[in-house]
Amino acid sequence: MAATAGGEPWREAWVRSLLRCPVDGAELRDVALADEVEGLACTDAGHRVAYPVIDGVPVLLADDAVPLS
Repeated sequence: MAATAGGEPWREAWVRSLLRCPVDGAELRDVALADEVEGLACTDAGHRVAYPVIDGVPVLLADDAVPLS
């Protein structure tokens, strides 16, 4: 098994290419949320939300999405 960035397999390019917004299937991009929390933002202009990364794990649940302004 190849070493991953910081021990977080979701950061691997091939895994990132599979991660999608659970609501509309759009790609996700890195974003910083409040209190230095990492997040993954939906790239669909009509769906401005981000999903938090908690303890190195992306939480891709619609109910946990954070609205972006």
